[in-house]
Amino acid sequence: MRRAQSTKPCSGAAIADVLEDLSPDGLALIMLFVGEGHDLPTIEAALADLPADVQVMGCTTAGEIGTGGYLDHSLTALGLPRDLFRVAVGAVSPLRNFDPERARAMAFDLRADLTFSTADWSNEVAFLLSDGLSLMEDQLVWALSEALGQSPLVGGSAGDGLRFAQTFVLVDRRFQTDSAVLAVLRTPCTVTAFRFDHLEPTEARMVVTEADPAQRLVLEINGMPAAPEYARILGKDPGQLSPFIFAANPVVSKIGDTHHVLAIQRVEPDGTLRFFSAVERGLVLRLAQGTDLVAHLDRALGGLRAGGAIPDILACDCILRRLEAENSQTARDLSQVLDRYGVTGFNTYGEQFNMVHVNQTFTGLAFYPPDSGDDLAAYGVG
Repeated sequence: MRRAQSTKPCSGAAIADVLEDLSPDGLALIMLFVGEGHDLPTIEAALADLPADVQVMGCTTAGEIGTGGYLDHSLTALGLPRDLFRVAVGAVSPLRNFDPERARAMAFDLRADLTFSTADWSNEVAFLLSDGLSLMEDQLVWALSEALGQSPLVGGSAGDGLRFAQTFVLVDRRFQTDSAVLAVLRTPCTVTAFRFDHLEPTEARMVVTEADPAQRLVLEINGMPAAPEYARILGKDPGQLSPFIFAANPVVSKIGDTHHVLAIQRVEPDGTLRFFSAVERGLVLRLAQGTDLVAHLDRALGGLRAGGAIPDILACDCILRRLEAENSQTARDLSQVLDRYGVTGFNTYGEQFNMVHVNQTFTGLAFYPPDSGDDLAAYGVG
């Protein structure tokens, strides 16, 4: 794959550098991750001049990942070569009028187009980017996964730094809100979908006694106003609650041996907690504690290199993980790990993995060279 990035503050100069380094001729798809502060119309104008057979998808971010690890205010891109990938891209818009049947039909049509044109390439995955403030990711991934069958679905929710004001998805070379874009990829390369987190559930439990799942609001915990009760359980004053506290003290829903992180976005003025994903009344939540974030990611990414094969890695990394690293002064160490393993991607407002919308995870796709499947399978990878 081809990687490119620019930290130039001028959007015109930055996108020119990225496109020059990518050499778009011969690419099936460009994925573009746009850092905070860039002028979107300027980027659109540059993308309009790309060859018609080069497809483009992307989004705004809460941070980027490229050479050097964590980046800010950059343009970062990944190019998929046409000799190894066939790509079909479709959009779901507007999300406020989401129709599950239309979304399923779109995904099914994308798969059908690729099946007929690449019958000899058996590996298929899907990558999704969605408006991170739409509140629609849960319904979206459920519908799309049904149409995708056994093909893994991985994705991320677009970001807006830490402002949470407006997020954009790049669809048909134009930046749009209230939208999602899905790319179905077929390739002779072996592909592994992964989801990592460094959290361990504790025995500290709480019950959601009043909630508005459609708005991702938790009004009451244990029969008390949500934010003060959450703060009490942490042993903190409600006025101390902040994104850094939420990142360090997530809650999880545990089913059997599997847990899903349900991260908190912010405290509303009335003491309600707004989450990054839907939370139902009656749900039992547990506080989670983090293990060593840097060591855990190093081991997890090292596991993707089992057997000696070095993959290209596309990742969606929750902004809360980055905030935790910054608060614990380990962001530089984490960047070194990301750089060492050649990760490209962005910091998200949420991650998608098959049929679930999750938070505070490191989720993505690892692409290996063709004909590496048997060797990787021997090590439990792929």
